[in-house]
Amino acid sequence: MSHEVRAGAVTRPWRCEMSGFTVVPRWTLNPVPGIGEHEVWIPAELTAASQRLANDSALPVSSVLLTAHAKVLGALSGEHEVCTGYAVDAHPPLPMRMTLRPRSWREVLRGIARAESDLLAHSDVPVDDHRRAPAPAEPLFETVFDPSAGSGELAEGTALRVSFEQRDGFQLRLRYRTEVLDATCAARIAGYHVTALSLMTADPEAEHARASLLSAEELHCQLHGLAGPLRMLPDRRTHQLFEERARAHPDAVAAVHGNRQLTYRTLNARANQLARALLKRGLARESVVGVATERNLDWMTAVLAIFKAGGAYLPFEPHFPAERIARMLSRAGCRLVLTERGSNAMLDRALESLSGVETLLIDAALAEGHAETDPDVNVWPQQLSYIFFTSGSTGEPKGAMCEHDGMLNHLFAKIDDLGIAERDVLAQTAPQCFDISLWQLLAALLVGGRTLLVEQEVILDAKRFIDKIVKGRVSVLQVVPSYLEVLVSYLEQHPRELPHLRRVSVTGEVLKKELV
Repeated sequence: MSHEVRAGAVTRPWRCEMSGFTVVPRWTLNPVPGIGEHEVWIPAELTAASQRLANDSALPVSSVLLTAHAKVLGALSGEHEVCTGYAVDAHPPLPMRMTLRPRSWREVLRGIARAESDLLAHSDVPVDDHRRAPAPAEPLFETVFDPSAGSGELAEGTALRVSFEQRDGFQLRLRYRTEVLDATCAARIAGYHVTALSLMTADPEAEHARASLLSAEELHCQLHGLAGPLRMLPDRRTHQLFEERARAHPDAVAAVHGNRQLTYRTLNARANQLARALLKRGLARESVVGVATERNLDWMTAVLAIFKAGGAYLPFEPHFPAERIARMLSRAGCRLVLTERGSNAMLDRALESLSGVETLLIDAALAEGHAETDPDVNVWPQQLSYIFFTSGSTGEPKGAMCEHDGMLNHLFAKIDDLGIAERDVLAQTAPQCFDISLWQLLAALLVGGRTLLVEQEVILDAKRFIDKIVKGRVSVLQVVPSYLEVLVSYLEQHPRELPHLRRVSVTGEVLKKELV
């Protein structure tokens, strides 16, 4: 068999290994180019326990060490699926994917040992052959695991190399890029490896997901030392605070989009009607409700209605690919989607592959004529309020969940930090699937202010955007730094007053000091 045919046959099962990678957190506060090294001896009793676990499981000790490494990567990334490079003799490291779903240490160990065995069986295929198969543009891995303490060199794209050298015991050696980690951070990661080995060997039948790698000091620091100021939250939910404003100032303008505007009274009434339509369809506490609309007043109505009915809000943009929409709906367990005419083409295609998911047109639900009074559903502080899915840039998109108290805490943090008050107008510019879209949408409503929803086509034109925020009397604005740079450049060429704008916040990207 020719080398080309053999390599092609072998690389097919590697395709999944080469999709997505595990990112090393950029922890250093002083990123400078260079290579650092940290070494630590594994205690003799822990070395013996690791060897004993390997013997009892009829597995090589390298599998035990690799399982500890996988646990550390899972802790650093928050992922159940992690990928590392595996150094095999003189070959370049090969990508290896490992599963850390909740189960016992021993079960994780056996699964990783099987993956290691498969990798070693195919290790004679040069890595360039794997790369020649249609490969992703992203890196294959940022970490390398070396069970035999080989050269220890950091290849391009590798941020961390973890080696175990077996002499009179195990010596753990970390080589790392100093633009990613510093000496203190490397020592912490080395400590996590030692802790993972200790936990695994102490009780192999224990549930690994319940085990924390943090020391008592680090855990205390994260829970207390890094906490912000204590903020006493009102014993009410976000939608209830909005309802209070609607009763106090019913005729004040709550939201504007294009040529339409809604008063607090009208917005609250519409949200109540839609909430009752959801309840009529049997919406249960924390049931996930998808929303597929453009950024408009129906979107705002839908979000408030879901909270009022006790459901959990799941946003996705109408133009998302059908496969992505279907995956989000399936993973979130969503059985009901609010949408609008003109925004449901991709949704309808997504639902072709799903069963049991109902759609509800917002205008049709409002036309059912439900009561406009507050439904007064009992919503708990620790109840699920929303799910935002990540972009999936480093693997499978993940749903991040937030409780009502967490959402309210974030809203008041923005209100306090930006000084948002009753007469303020807050520009809503972020796409629905970015978590900042929610505070931009709702924060002003809690203090009697106004939300101006800016159309996407306006955002894409600097002149129209400046016209919009001036005409809309926007006083609080948040954009990404790259877009702020566009606005600043435009204003340098076309100077004009922004009489109402008093707070500008940036988010999502690195902020250059030149822009500041």
